Amino acid sequence: MDGGRAAGTAADAAERRSLLRRPAMRALMAVTVLGFASYCLTLASLPTYAVQGGASETTAGIVTAVFLLVTIVSQISVPALTARFGVGPVLAAGLVAIGLPSPLYALGDGLVWLSWLSAVRGVGFGIITVLGALLAAAVAPPERRGESIGLYGLAIAVPNLVAVPAGVALVLAGHAGWLAWLAALPLLGLLFLPALVRTATPPAPSPGGGAGRRAVGASLAPALVLLVVTLAGGGVVTFLPIERPDGWLATVALLVMGVTTAVARWRVGMLADRLGTRLLLPLGLAVGAVGIALLGGGLAWGDGWVLAAAALFGACYGSVQNLTLLTAFARSGPAGATTASSMWNASFDAGTALGALALGWVAAGLGLSWTYVLVAAVLVMAGPLAVAATRPYAPAGSRGP
Repeated sequence: MDGGRAAGTAADAAERRSLLRRPAMRALMAVTVLGFASYCLTLASLPTYAVQGGASETTAGIVTAVFLLVTIVSQISVPALTARFGVGPVLAAGLVAIGLPSPLYALGDGLVWLSWLSAVRGVGFGIITVLGALLAAAVAPPERRGESIGLYGLAIAVPNLVAVPAGVALVLAGHAGWLAWLAALPLLGLLFLPALVRTATPPAPSPGGGAGRRAVGASLAPALVLLVVTLAGGGVVTFLPIERPDGWLATVALLVMGVTTAVARWRVGMLADRLGTRLLLPLGLAVGAVGIALLGGGLAWGDGWVLAAAALFGACYGSVQNLTLLTAFARSGPAGATTASSMWNASFDAGTALGALALGWVAAGLGLSWTYVLVAAVLVMAGPLAVAATRPYAPAGSRGP
């Protein structure tokens, strides 16, 4: 019996070490890196490309706005699509939709042309974001879901760190053609789909009717917490470079934020597997409030304060992304997982877009420093919502135990 117990212990230890070695996990990370590389390469470079084509700086952002709007609509549609066609075919369609039109960017730099292509690609991006998060919850057992979602987040973070500046550099150097062809990388993700779909077992698609409405209600609190945090993140990424256009500060601060976001989103998953989310999610939100308030003050106090603030807020930004996705899945249950992923991703993009738009209006009146302080107050006020998001979901009118 001792030999059997030792063999079992060794097998358990091997299982604990092998998450990244699983074919489905590797395939998911490959698909994610390729899909997000396309998104990140074009995110900041297409407005610059449009300006080179004659668009004004005030209208060049239409390309990104169209992309994000279609992305959000697509994300909301994914549960119905997967219920009808299945995860594999819908994910394949998403990779084709974001990758196949990309080389056509090389044919022209007119604002209307770029916007039409971006609209098609937004459909694909909406699909791969929802199903990527869904599959991240399916490639590992429930007790290791935080770690799996953390690795998925790491696969998203790497293209953000590399491809965003690379895309801008290519356009500024006159190599928009190379950018267009590199943005077709998601088509290579089709090669990894068989291993991913064959070995991963996604949760059943969210059914319609009352069960679907229950999944929406269960996902609402985590989605709102994420929206508040991504609103703050959109305000940092959009307006810090505008406030500090000269020198190195904005570039280095955003790099610091990107690194701490990636590390936090990766590592907090394993911490959540051990400790749960009840303390970690409110704590992450509190760290974000301190970071964004410090950023507001740091703009007046000095560069070192800005860098410290960027590191703190990045830790919040990454950890809250992971923890809200975990809580959304936990509250929604397996049947509601597709809806949970859809709402989470839509909240992420809506919050980012809202931060880039609404905070600009506020900053025009208050100044950026006081705007960041106001955002910190909003994060503090979202604390009770973060606490509620970590509790099991009980529909209104239901009786407790």
